[in-house]
Amino acid sequence: MIPSGGGLFEVLADDTVVFSKKALDRHAEEGEVLSLFSEAIGLEPAPRA
Repeated sequence: MIPSGGGLFEVLADDTVVFSKKALDRHAEEGEVLSLFSEAIGLEPAPRA
């Protein structure tokens, strides 16, 4: 994790942005970041109960 300020929230996988609150101008939906990150690194997310 890299700390920042101003409400910036970005998730990267191998230097590729997989989610950016600033770019999308919204918060992530529940499970969205995990799904995007898992897809970016080639994993299937575990089913949620």
